[in-house]
Formats: sequence, C-alpha cells, structure tokens
Amino acid sequence: MADTFDSFPTDARAGLLDLRDLIFRTAKKTPSVGRIEETLKWGQPAYLTPDSKSGTTIRLGVPKSGGFALFVHCQTTLMSEFQTLFPDGFTYDGNRAIHFTDGQDLPRDTLRLLIKSALTYHLK
Repeated sequence: MADTFDSFPTDARAGLLDLRDLIFRTAKKTPSVGRIEETLKWGQPAYLTPDSKSGTTIRLGVPKSGGFALFVHCQTTLMSEFQTLFPDGFTYDGNRAIHFTDGQDLPRDTLRLLIKSALTYHLK
C-alpha cells in the first residue's frame, strides 16, 4: 500500500494519509466495526469491514480536478445525509465524495461522524 500512497502527488499525499489515519482511529473507537481491511479498489486505497460487515467501503483518491478526496459508495445515503447536516462545510461531489484542497486542515471531529457512519452503515 505504501507504493500506492507514494504514487500520489506530494501535496495530496499528506491529506490522504491524514484521512487514512482518521479512518483507522475512528474504527478503533467504534467497537461494532471490528477489523479494518486496507486494500485497493479501482487503484485507490479502500477500507472495508470484512469480519463484521458493518460498513460500506470508504476509498481515498485524487480527483481529476486536483486536491484529494474521500469517496463512499454512491448508492448509499451517506453523502446526502451529511450534506443535510453540514451543507456549507465541505465541497461535495454529488452523493459519492467530499473533495479537499491540498494543504487544507481537515475538520477531524466532523469527518469522524462521516467515517463512523460509513463504517457502521449496514447496522442501521
């Protein structure tokens, strides 16, 4: 997986690694999630809950427009619910992603809510 992160543009890499760390930390504090599996989907780092099957996949990547992004499955209600709660706090890409600019400070507390919701999506 290190090779994948190394292949990202330097400016985006720091933000992506920050998001990765936030995913693992959030999972660790959410007992129902269990083990997180880090794999590649569509060439992007992806995070799954293979044992508990509690969550939907979270992916990290670099959009064509630049910066970096956190992606969720587009057929979930995660982004629409998040947009309702935080309409002005993020740059949304429809119902599938939040985009960030390189060097942007991540609002960790707010993102933890989205990550926890994704990691427990199937427990609703």
